[in-house]
Amino acid sequence: MGREQWKKIWVGSAGNMVEWFDWFVYATFAVYFADAFFPEGNETANLMNTMGIFAVGFFMRPVGGWLLGRIGDRRGRKAALTLTVTLMSASAILIAAAPTYRTAGYGGVAVLLLARLLQGLSVGGEYAASATYLTEASAPGRRGFASSFQYVSMTAGQLVGLGLQIVMQRTMSEAALHSWGWRVPFVIGALGAAVVFYLRRSMLETEVYAESGAAGQADRGTLRALWRHRREAFLVMALTMGGTVAYYTYTTYLTKYLSTSAGMAKSTASLVSFCALLVFMCLQPLAGLLSDRIGRRPLLIGFAIGSTFLTVPIMTLLRHAGTFWPAFGLALLALVVVTGYTSINACVKAELFPTGVRALGVALPYALANALFGGTAEYVALWFKKAGAESGFPWYVAGCAAVSLVVYLTMRETRDIDLGRIGARGPETGRAQPSGASGPTTVTPAS
Repeated sequence: MGREQWKKIWVGSAGNMVEWFDWFVYATFAVYFADAFFPEGNETANLMNTMGIFAVGFFMRPVGGWLLGRIGDRRGRKAALTLTVTLMSASAILIAAAPTYRTAGYGGVAVLLLARLLQGLSVGGEYAASATYLTEASAPGRRGFASSFQYVSMTAGQLVGLGLQIVMQRTMSEAALHSWGWRVPFVIGALGAAVVFYLRRSMLETEVYAESGAAGQADRGTLRALWRHRREAFLVMALTMGGTVAYYTYTTYLTKYLSTSAGMAKSTASLVSFCALLVFMCLQPLAGLLSDRIGRRPLLIGFAIGSTFLTVPIMTLLRHAGTFWPAFGLALLALVVVTGYTSINACVKAELFPTGVRALGVALPYALANALFGGTAEYVALWFKKAGAESGFPWYVAGCAAVSLVVYLTMRETRDIDLGRIGARGPETGRAQPSGASGPTTVTPAS
């Protein structure tokens, strides 16, 4: 990969890191500010209310996916990426300044809700814009490797949030964290977003978009154009289902699970998550490189099989882990399995659509799947816990992975398609053709 390609990947990834830092610190610091916005009462109920607002942000992601996906296809990937980080900065400032229940009653909840709606808009477009940008900016034989940096940057954002939490837990009292300390990460997130905004203003557009002629298409980035690729859109939703539930289970929910269900100290639970995520982050480019050699489907199938059959044993053992090392080993095993999805899902989705509808095609169905499954994962887990049936949640995660497994087994390989030539159905099979082959190409799920 050339220097210019590395520069594009760096700028796109840096913004993605800040986006997801702001997104995840809400979840990781929720244990400290959940009681600040609601009347004193049951801790689990207040946490459920707070995570319910977290889930609301996911339901704005389809709107953000549609709006920013449309902008990405009509005005370019750069325009969409710049707007997403602006929205995220504004939402972080709102959370940092939100008044508590004692100060403004439920007015603080209203501010918190508005901030999460803005975050949902931002992240709904960020995923697709960065997935599309990283995939298009890379060389044809390195798309898996390049797009894996999306989850490298996402995980880096979460690691920075967790690292900040660990430092604050060791340098501040519990009372200070609950009183005002939880606001600190949102101030940091807003400042980071301002820096990335400056970087993205000077970023380069991808050659695939600039040379595709998509800017001259009247219906580019529209729902009408996406409807012509509805099979691919439904495929994105189905292949996302199992991956997003597993990802949020072992990332944002893991710390709470270890502290509230396994009885582990909050600081130890945070350290387990931090160390497991650090290794997980390093695995992403390696898995992306592997997919460039053997294809995307083997990794996706491996993830789905592992999640279907290992989720229940892993979650059960985690509940009784007790100390750092057993919990770390189990969490790392789970994240190694999830790597089969996270490392390549961005490029797989981008490889399904033509340039003129690629950002919208990735954004909207992915955001819908996340709203239905990823964003509700923690809430579903806490619902099972409150109902006294916590052991049912791992079966729910395994079931979602089993559904995606069927999709992975029946979908076609996308590794060798030419991004600039997707769109017209082949004369007989409609199969994806290797880069450089003659004739139009398309990618559809197997019948």
